Amino acid sequence: MTQLERARRGEITPEMKEGATAEGVDAEFIRENVAVGRIVILANKNRPPKKTCAIGVGLRTKVNANIGTSPDYADLDKEMAKLRAAEEAGADTVMDLSTGGDITGIRRKLLQEAKVPLGSVPIYEAAAKTTAASKAIPEMAEEDMWSAIENHTRDGIDFITVHCGVTWAVLEGLRERKRICGIVSRGGTFLAEWMIHSGRENPLYEHFDRLLEIAREYDVTLSLGDGLRPGAIADSMDGPQVHELLVLADLAQRAKEAGIQVMIEGPGHVPIDQVRGQVEMEKSVCMGAPFYVLGPIVTDIAPGYDHITAAIGGAIAAAAGADFLCYVTATEHLGLPGREEVREGVIAARIAAHAGDIAKGTPGAKERDDEFSRLRRDRNWKRQIAEALDPKKAGEIRQELRPQSEDVCSMCGEYCVFKLTQKEPFWR
Repeated sequence: MTQLERARRGEITPEMKEGATAEGVDAEFIRENVAVGRIVILANKNRPPKKTCAIGVGLRTKVNANIGTSPDYADLDKEMAKLRAAEEAGADTVMDLSTGGDITGIRRKLLQEAKVPLGSVPIYEAAAKTTAASKAIPEMAEEDMWSAIENHTRDGIDFITVHCGVTWAVLEGLRERKRICGIVSRGGTFLAEWMIHSGRENPLYEHFDRLLEIAREYDVTLSLGDGLRPGAIADSMDGPQVHELLVLADLAQRAKEAGIQVMIEGPGHVPIDQVRGQVEMEKSVCMGAPFYVLGPIVTDIAPGYDHITAAIGGAIAAAAGADFLCYVTATEHLGLPGREEVREGVIAARIAAHAGDIAKGTPGAKERDDEFSRLRRDRNWKRQIAEALDPKKAGEIRQELRPQSEDVCSMCGEYCVFKLTQKEPFWR
């Protein structure tokens, strides 16, 4: 039985208990919301015990880090270094998006070493297999898609992105819309090109029940991918994006009825004034299913700084109710990220997630800030650094810019406002 089916029977599983302990909430709260599909527990039956991750309403906003090879850069050691960097920086999950090298071997090594839940996009492997056979991606064999899904889930992947909402009806709307950037999702593009080449419907949509059977066998969470997510802010909130979301809402309901855990993926490039509305729309039409957003990126003109543009959008999205932020690195739109870009991307997304948690009243979020403010007031530098979201960075800056007096910082020195008022603080 799946976590969802067990929750409906009134059972609190060990994973639910672990998630409740980590979040500081009652285990029954977790069970109730898993039962109705507002929380998912990422835990493949085939993978050895690891850190449980619960995602959804009333819980801390989680952060995912994407890693993985490309055809140009396929170095397993570098991917393992990225995995360690992501985990050390506090990522709650990692996704393997490998498209080059020994994709199966890389996935299995990551599964062996990862301490956090691992996700993947199986169609990437099917596409890589096709090109390795000197064929064009639109010539993918349908069974290769299904084989990739079965292999990933059997190996122990906890959640898979599947672009089931790229349907003929949605593509017809895209033809009429004339977007600036068209389809920017790789998985969405692979399927759209396959459909146009074959003249057939998306098999992940047409045979959705087959996907549900695979997911049930291993209790894999389906992350319904947004193949039509906007890749330019001018393309945001258009007909094809909304149409696909409605398709995903129907599929999410079918999945939940079948006892399968599901979350919805979201945009994308979104102007800042639309972020809240898009989150609220997803929560409404998808009956509160956990929402997993890429960024959102709120301006298109900042390559090299997209970890910042995404953090801005991510904070607003989290405050509006998004449950899961996929990080964006400084190399987004430019190239494959390295270890340091992964670390900085995770930190930026965690800042956004925490800011959103304060706004939506997640248990413990504001209290953490209040305690840190007291440490700052008391000039307790040792504990400030230890409790900082990124102790490594804070410690390095403090060490590099050492003040003459150890109880202040080098910006204000003896003019420190807290030091000046410490004897008779009129504000206390």
